[in-house]
Amino acid sequence: MKTESKGILSSLLWGGVIGDLAGFASSSILRGIDFVQIPTTLLSQVDSSVGGKTGINSKSAKNMIGAFYQPRTVVIDLDSLASLPRREWLSGYAEIVKYGLIGDEDFFEWLESHGALMLGGRISEAIRAIESGCRMKAEIVCKDEREENGLRALLNFGHTFAHALESAAGYDGTLLHGEAVSIGMVLAARLSQRLGYLVQDDVNRIYNHLKSLGLKTEISDVAFKEDITADQLLLIMRKDKKASVSGLKFVVLKRIGQAVLESGVSEKMVKELLEGSMK
Repeated sequence: MKTESKGILSSLLWGGVIGDLAGFASSSILRGIDFVQIPTTLLSQVDSSVGGKTGINSKSAKNMIGAFYQPRTVVIDLDSLASLPRREWLSGYAEIVKYGLIGDEDFFEWLESHGALMLGGRISEAIRAIESGCRMKAEIVCKDEREENGLRALLNFGHTFAHALESAAGYDGTLLHGEAVSIGMVLAARLSQRLGYLVQDDVNRIYNHLKSLGLKTEISDVAFKEDITADQLLLIMRKDKKASVSGLKFVVLKRIGQAVLESGVSEKMVKELLEGSMK
């Protein structure tokens, strides 16, 4: 990374952690230098490289130290994906599924038919999935760059659960971000059903798609180094950026393809969902 003057571009090749760190550093040096994101994992290509959220984790919660800082451009080279293990592919794929669930049912239906082909290496499917994910995220970010009107918060579907699980796992590779998001989306779908939105068939549809491809879908799928409890996860959730004096906030689905932000969600209901996923 070069910083000879404020006009010099900083560029980084790697996944989301390094990209976030580079963006955060670039936002701080000389009150901001230009940088280019060149993401080399599927997860970073469809998520962290697009949108301008940069930051690092703290001991208490994920992404609590950071800044909104947009890259000059994002360069995606699909050849960089060739060396990824399937686990990394699946981690990125979970975020792609998220876009269909929150805003495009037709895209989710396409993933149900083509997701396995994409994960099997079909480049045409990978191109469409990555392009669709990036386009949908960019459109949302353009309308709410700094998460001020609630639209960008919808990108956090499944993430309130996911961030708590990642924190409990210790950010040590035990649980990848996309794996946590996969579990989180299943829990958020169940929460949506409990709140009277999603029908059970749609909850099953989401669960079955993720499960059929080999993604984690239950908290019990995670090999935590130490036992965790629902109360511990709730404590972490209370520190989430979306939490407020009115209680926990979750992104939920009114239907597949339509997400909303729900405030004041009952902690008793959330605890029951967590405990059910731990069995």
